[in-house]
Amino acid sequence: MPAIRYSKYEGSLDDLDMAELMRMLQDRLLQSGFDRDPWDPDPDARQTMDDLYQAIAEALIANDLIDEQTLSQALEAEDWLQSELGRTVRELAQRLEREGFLRPGEGQEPGSAAEGSGGGAGDPGHSTFELTDKAIDFLGYRTLKDVLGASGAASVGAHDTERQTTGVETTGESKPYAFGDALNLDVAQTFKNAAARGLDDGRLRLEEDDLVVAQAEYQSSCATVVMLDCSHSMILYGEDRFTPAKRVALALAHMIRTQYRGDTIRFVLFHDSAEEVPLTRLAQSQVGPFHTNTAEGLRLAQRLLARQHKDMKQIVMITDGKPSAITLPGGRIYKNAYGLDPLVLGETLREVGSCRRQGIQVNTFMLAREPELIAFVQRVSAMTRGKAYFTTPATVGRYVLQDFQARRTKLVN
Repeated sequence: MPAIRYSKYEGSLDDLDMAELMRMLQDRLLQSGFDRDPWDPDPDARQTMDDLYQAIAEALIANDLIDEQTLSQALEAEDWLQSELGRTVRELAQRLEREGFLRPGEGQEPGSAAEGSGGGAGDPGHSTFELTDKAIDFLGYRTLKDVLGASGAASVGAHDTERQTTGVETTGESKPYAFGDALNLDVAQTFKNAAARGLDDGRLRLEEDDLVVAQAEYQSSCATVVMLDCSHSMILYGEDRFTPAKRVALALAHMIRTQYRGDTIRFVLFHDSAEEVPLTRLAQSQVGPFHTNTAEGLRLAQRLLARQHKDMKQIVMITDGKPSAITLPGGRIYKNAYGLDPLVLGETLREVGSCRRQGIQVNTFMLAREPELIAFVQRVSAMTRGKAYFTTPATVGRYVLQDFQARRTKLVN
């Protein structure tokens, strides 16, 4: 009988799944300016195709997907993009575009950004790219369900509550029928009630009082506004707080859109002022040389929530905690970066009070641990019966949840 020898299958880069490549690139794609110059941030900076090529090459090398000979040739080449490694990297970038993970920047032709290495529109040092909805969805795969503790009631949704209602998915309990209930009859109990009155001319007669319906767990819907702090302090103090904040926001968006039917979610960047941004811009948003106008962000979030016809409304604020600017009546921005300015704090807490009067919870992700900042966030959460999530950029997956509704503290991983 002839001997058969088996060897390990060595896959080529042609077999590399683009979702796996996106996983390798996710940290680079979400960069927020910390790796450029945290002392002089540019809020309008956009990653170029050259940045993407560098990121792909580094990912391939870090994951041992490039042999030493190919790497040596690239290092010795005058222009590494003209080497075998460069050609491979450009092909992978084109595959990312073809498979719908990225698209050329505004004003560029499809496929043009990933081609060429000379000057002009095809220069990878000048050509930019944008992440698609598919890429955003992929980057937001992590779910943060605890941030959406439900406390209200609305018509359609998926948030668990302490209430029960009539529906198809029953809990095993029944109740007398009331006007407006779904007619999901508990047939056995209904006929039992009718039979208790006896027969009428040999017939069993049903009356409204006999009807019993099966109950289901009540689930509600929620309108959410995510407020994302992009002030200078988010990258200034020796650590990048903004990129982990974006990860939390993207994960929250992914979970709401995929798991909570009937919910809505909007995004607000707050800095010297505040602006609404679409989800597709969120991942590539950058920090700028800004102060923190928390009051203006809360004001805009309230206007957005006022348009939503939901009984449950909440603001999820992701910040390093310290408000340092307000908008004065004439439109001028008052700024004070030193400590908690009483004028800034008072205006901010007035907006928090407005949220409370409208029944809007403010749930806060805090990416710092200075005592006065923690005290500020605790006060905001207590005023609106919201929640405070204390974490750091290094431990964003593990944080302490202070639940001001239940008045208890629990550790969530």
